[in-house]
Amino acid sequence: MKPSLLLRVASILTLLFAVGHSLGGLSLWSPAGETEVLGAMRSFHFDASGVSRTYLDFYLGFGFILSVYLLAQAVALWQLASLARVDANRVRPLIGTFFLASVASAFLSWRYVFLVPVVSFLVIAVCLGLAFYAAGKSS
Repeated sequence: MKPSLLLRVASILTLLFAVGHSLGGLSLWSPAGETEVLGAMRSFHFDASGVSRTYLDFYLGFGFILSVYLLAQAVALWQLASLARVDANRVRPLIGTFFLASVASAFLSWRYVFLVPVVSFLVIAVCLGLAFYAAGKSS
């Protein structure tokens, strides 16, 4: 399989992951509904550099920041696919970087989050690992 095709697949999967992650943040994020923890996160205000914030603000803010980075990764992988058509060997270090980041994210998701992001990151990592391998063979 060509590295450019594998990178496009990884890009689309990352885009779907970014959309899903963003939509999850738009709804009340607790699948258990309103809980004491959610109420506490929403009601406990504190000063953060002169601005009143809640723990829920931080939770949602960092979640949306992650969505932005997933979107940026999707765009970068799409652009790498175009570069891989011309000189696949030169994009291998970048593919490897995204591969390692996906594997680390899968581990962290397994350790701290839940199964859906683990599977998402692992599928993306497989595409990137195969693209890395294919890019080495195409030189």
